[in-house]
Amino acid sequence: MPSLVVTRDDAVATVTLNRPDKLNALSEALLSDLLNAVLELDRDRAVRAVVVTGAGDRAFAAGADVAAMREMTAVQARQFAQLGQRVGVAIEQAHMPFLAAINGFALGGGCELAMCCDIIYASDRAKLGQPEVNLGILPGFGGTQRLARRVGVGRAREMCMTGEMITAEQALSAGLVDAVVPHADLLLRVGQLAQKIARKAPLAVALIKRAIERGQDVPPSIANEIELGCFASLFGTDDQREGMRAFLEKREPTFRGT
Repeated sequence: MPSLVVTRDDAVATVTLNRPDKLNALSEALLSDLLNAVLELDRDRAVRAVVVTGAGDRAFAAGADVAAMREMTAVQARQFAQLGQRVGVAIEQAHMPFLAAINGFALGGGCELAMCCDIIYASDRAKLGQPEVNLGILPGFGGTQRLARRVGVGRAREMCMTGEMITAEQALSAGLVDAVVPHADLLLRVGQLAQKIARKAPLAVALIKRAIERGQDVPPSIANEIELGCFASLFGTDDQREGMRAFLEKREPTFRGT
């Protein structure tokens, strides 16, 4: 059974972590497969949005594979964490948005994976957290940094230092997820959102993603320059001409990503 399943529905791809018997724990093999899948999807300009979820009804990903980590040396642990971080960077740098559909536990590496995505929807049954401190370690896939950016430094300290899980509603209140939906509707709702984004101008969507991501950690003056560059670069594209022509003609635009 493959550890990762990738399916396509027109311009939307769905990446499913497929180790349900292990609550989709992130092994080295699964992370390698995931990295390769993200890079391959990024090369395919026909893909305009990607949904990431977990197989089964219990977990998005219940963390990294503790059984495999138990005997790691410091060097091996660093290499493992670097692989996890490479996955996150690849998702963040991909041209299309990634949407996380958290269908259950998103703990440790699972929570870190979700935070790499552009939009996070959670089932009302979901539980999230960074429980690494309970194992005598700390988040290694970028969790301390992305969590602080999403929920604030104080809340990130509390979550990482206590290792406590929070509910989907608590995650929504903290800003860790963007919406909470009934469990049975999760994939439908996320799929509808992905399809809606996929119908928009893909060059503009890609630059919206880039402008927001690159502007997070720089002064406002530099962030505004990033936005200006992205804004100006879209003028003269076929999509810009089509979008404005369609607006004036009072019809739906047809975007081609050129």
